[in-house]
Amino acid sequence: MENEENVKEEILLENGDNNGIKISDDVVAVIAGVAVSEVNGVAGMAGGFAGGISEVLSGKKNLSKGIKVDVGEKETKIDVNIIVEYGTRIPDIAFEIQNRVKKAVEAMTGLKVLEVNVHVQGVSTEVSVNEEEEENKE
Repeated sequence: MENEENVKEEILLENGDNNGIKISDDVVAVIAGVAVSEVNGVAGMAGGFAGGISEVLSGKKNLSKGIKVDVGEKETKIDVNIIVEYGTRIPDIAFEIQNRVKKAVEAMTGLKVLEVNVHVQGVSTEVSVNEEEEENKE
């Protein structure tokens, strides 16, 4: 009987939520980055200087730029650094990002998202500058 109980415990441990699969921080960051890029009002991601250089050299868009992820065994915490478009309502954008990131990460990885922290690093005024230039031409 003791062996049966040990076998049952081992099976339960092996058949956890992710079946022993370790999901990389980078994978979660890319999923979160794609979810953030779909939110209206986000002008871009705020990444470091090194991230910008690697994008230019490789010619590829870094989908995890501006995303910091801390993945545990069954849960994750995500920090998102964004630049918002001028004239948009920041609390609405932050709420939408939190919802989309949480849904996407939980649906694709099975991990429980404990936190999605949104850090607004800047405001893009390119839209207003382009509008002013067009008005001056008329």
